Amino acid sequence: MWVITVFEQNSIRMYEFVEKSEATLVMERFKGSAILSYTK
Repeated sequence: MWVITVFEQNSIRMYEFVEKSEATLVMERFKGSAILSYTK
């Protein structure tokens, strides 16, 4: 599972994806700070 963690002013949001390619496409749309990570 791939997880995008998005850091905003007063919040943190997380999104889960099965495919890395899908996660990277979504991550390109975020304007702020974000981290892409993999977990089992």
